[in-house]
Amino acid sequence: MTSLTILAENTVRGAGLVGEHGLAYWLDTGSHRVLFDTGQGMALQTNAAKLGIDLGQADAIVLSHGHYDHVSGLPVALQAAPAAELWFHPAATARKFIRAQDGGARRISTDFMERGEFGQSRVVHRVTAPAEVVPGVWVSGGIPRTNGFEDVGGPFFLDAALEIPDPIADDMALYLPGPDRLSVIFGCAHAGAINTLEHIFQQTGRLQVDTLIGGLHLAAAAPARMEFTVAALRALAPRIMGFGHCTGAHAIHRLWSEFPAACIEIHAGLRLALPSPAAGNIQA
Repeated sequence: MTSLTILAENTVRGAGLVGEHGLAYWLDTGSHRVLFDTGQGMALQTNAAKLGIDLGQADAIVLSHGHYDHVSGLPVALQAAPAAELWFHPAATARKFIRAQDGGARRISTDFMERGEFGQSRVVHRVTAPAEVVPGVWVSGGIPRTNGFEDVGGPFFLDAALEIPDPIADDMALYLPGPDRLSVIFGCAHAGAINTLEHIFQQTGRLQVDTLIGGLHLAAAAPARMEFTVAALRALAPRIMGFGHCTGAHAIHRLWSEFPAACIEIHAGLRLALPSPAAGNIQA
């Protein structure tokens, strides 16, 4: 089996571990290790040490998108793992803003990502299409927005004047396709969870969904979006679903109510076994 450990999340369980608004996952297939997102940085270092995870063993570092709560720990990760290859969508280095509660602009990108100074000797992959990061573990590349009910999940912009909407083209997910089962790890699913899954099915065929885990950015979802999302998940019937971070309390409550046998709580410190992927069994 493949092991997934959550190193950073909004909630936390375990003595000496810390929580923060953000996400970071450690994926160990037995032969390779992937760090997916880096949180804000403090939880990444503290929790990896407490959980006995050596970040220096990472073969790859993958970023789901360029928001601070997923990339602020990147300098720490790059220093810890100088040989790890870095994977992200080109739009992840763009300047990014959100409309704050007072109506003004709040910057949610980071200087480090915008500068793009990742080291002269490091292998950097700027990916727009599905690609195999390590054997059996794939990154989605850019995700087409094909349905009419999912949006980016909030008032996101590419300028401080809040005039240019950010489509968050950099949103990506990881997926592990096996011979007959599929596991998907989301960052924030700004492209929409169902759009993401349909995009992955285009690459893998319509495999049985085993595990879905991560953030779905449904905190501000309209009732119609929730209904469509619930209906789509019911048809897919995942074995395990663990949603947190940006998903929103009301959305998490609804999903637990609809799928009590499948839903699990996610938190920093969680270790979860995933079906081992099959390397090279699909075409990008």
